[in-house]
Amino acid sequence: MAAAAAGASSPACGASDKARLTALSDVAFGLIPGTADQTASQNLCAYSSSNTGGYNVTAVGSGNGGAFTMSSGAATLAYDVLWSGSANQAGGTALVPGTAASGFKSTASQQTCNSGPSTSASLTVVIRSASLTSAMAGSYIGTLQITIAPE
Repeated sequence: MAAAAAGASSPACGASDKARLTALSDVAFGLIPGTADQTASQNLCAYSSSNTGGYNVTAVGSGNGGAFTMSSGAATLAYDVLWSGSANQAGGTALVPGTAASGFKSTASQQTCNSGPSTSASLTVVIRSASLTSAMAGSYIGTLQITIAPE
């Protein structure tokens, strides 16, 4: 699954407030043996220049209406997206496609985390057992776009 990252400014923040997401990489599950939940997590740098370091996260998948799905031909495979405002987490807040999840605070002191903590957040993608049980064999791909904005 390819991942995209972007930053934006929120109208509720000062005009100069910015947010930046770096160190995001593709999520690859490889061959999935069996039907147990499959989880892939990664640490990234979420930076916000707001006075509080606050930011929100919005995720959009490549499925209909931005749904979190991958496809292989006509077959689809649903997945969940979890976000944590801390590094080294394998869980977090379940994101809803196209809906901003707010209340996160960045510990990053620099926008690419090259000073201070090297990562400040975690992204976890979970393919649930229920989806795998009914999945058809195939090579599934999808796109997940993550956007953060200062609060």
